[in-house]
Amino acid sequence: MKTVSNVYAVCAFASIGGGLFGMDIASMSGVLGTNGYKNYFGNPKSYTQGYITAAMPFGSIFGTLSSSFFSDRFSRKVAIQVCCILWIIGSSIQCGSNGIPALCIGRFIAGLGVGMASAVIPVYQAEIAPREIRGRVVTLQQWAITWGILIQYFVQYGASFVDGGPKNPNQGSAAFRIPWGLQMIPAFILLVGMTWLPYSPRWLASKDRWEEAITVLADLHAGGNLKHPKVLAQYREIEEVLRFEKECRAAGWAAILESKMAKRVALGMSVQLWSELCGMNVMMYYILYIMEGANIGSPLLTASIQYVINVALTLPAILYVDKWGRRPTLLLGAFGMGVFLFVSGGLQARYGQRTTAPDSNLSWQIVDNHPVSKAIVACSYLFVAVFAISWGPVSWTYPAEIFPNRIRAKAMSLATSVNWTSNCALAFAVPPLLYSINWRMYMVFGAFNFIAMVQVFFTIPETKNFTLEEMEIVFEGKPWGRGRPKESAIEDIEQQIACGVMKIPVPVVVQETESDQKPIMVETAIELTSHPRPSYSSSRRTQF
Repeated sequence: MKTVSNVYAVCAFASIGGGLFGMDIASMSGVLGTNGYKNYFGNPKSYTQGYITAAMPFGSIFGTLSSSFFSDRFSRKVAIQVCCILWIIGSSIQCGSNGIPALCIGRFIAGLGVGMASAVIPVYQAEIAPREIRGRVVTLQQWAITWGILIQYFVQYGASFVDGGPKNPNQGSAAFRIPWGLQMIPAFILLVGMTWLPYSPRWLASKDRWEEAITVLADLHAGGNLKHPKVLAQYREIEEVLRFEKECRAAGWAAILESKMAKRVALGMSVQLWSELCGMNVMMYYILYIMEGANIGSPLLTASIQYVINVALTLPAILYVDKWGRRPTLLLGAFGMGVFLFVSGGLQARYGQRTTAPDSNLSWQIVDNHPVSKAIVACSYLFVAVFAISWGPVSWTYPAEIFPNRIRAKAMSLATSVNWTSNCALAFAVPPLLYSINWRMYMVFGAFNFIAMVQVFFTIPETKNFTLEEMEIVFEGKPWGRGRPKESAIEDIEQQIACGVMKIPVPVVVQETESDQKPIMVETAIELTSHPRPSYSSSRRTQF
């Protein structure tokens, strides 16, 4: 079967799975304020609402941890299709739920799917993309998340006007059933469309399907030219590293326990952890409560603006993350988010007061002070803007590229499981926290951002422009130290191949002629004519 060969098209289509993640994040935010939801489910508050919201990220924890089983055994491609099936089943149950238990079960099953997708899709994108644009195409995952949030929220916003609008005391259940039913559509599109996307060349190589691996590399990076220097250089990198890993290293879960690998896995987990503890998902899940606390305008409409900001400001990160680099983006992002959270919390502490409104989800509110209310809303928008251009995209790109092939799927599943564990904890804990400690909650998350900034400075090295197979070199030495490698060695290899100094042995590949479509055999030469092939452990390091 002919597969799509444009890298941008492949990675953009796969990122529809990120859209499911976004729909998950916004799946409650637009219905919380409707009487249809409150009437049908008994106006859940505090811990009860926390249970409902947390059901999906709780399922996602198990989805991420099981993702490596499907991803390594059946391929990244098949694993993504399994995610879609789970999401469709879970969404169907949510749409037809007749009470809180059924709603939680549906959200849990959908969470299994979206959790698996969040672990597999960045790995698939990273393994498909060339190093020059890897950051750009993996950040498409985050952009899809923002689109999923935006689309879901506005679908909910539109559906909230069904049956007399969100304030109608007798509003029906269509206000929440419509958006929860429509969210199945992108999963079905992704499920069917993945049929025409290629397998990951690195997964194919790990299964000793070398002919298919080099064919996919050629289709994606050289218009099908099997002898292109870029294709041969990447093939050599993959073959060299996989051979070295098989001969000298443990594989699977045992490899994660190695000292160097354990530190790297902990680093990937910490990036995912801080992306949650920065406070962004609080803004996504419970933005309606925040806007009600600011006591300005229509909470539903005011909250929607930040979703537009999230989509718009992720685009610069997609375009420039491979130029800016991962490390400075994370440092500046943590600093900016921390500042805006402290300012917002300080304004609420100074000008807010306890609210005595009956049946309210809030205990603290700004009353009759529009300048302060506007400033708090502005801080929320600026916080989202900083996240969108920094931690949002990089928190998915960085963990997907730092692990070696033998543990990439498993390590990424662990990293994203931390994301979902903290996501689940926040979804459950924020409503009671917002009620009990009100403005102090902003200070807590602001402090997390400054702690994250310190950790990034001392532990995270720059990975832009390096191949996935060169990460072993990237993680040597101190992240801030001088003398670190600045350029990838793959360019020298490509030049040597192009000049005929180096020739790479590759497998015999079956191709079809354009005239009669009969298979012919093509063999690409054969051995190194000079410069003996270096070992991955030593000679590669001398190239830096």
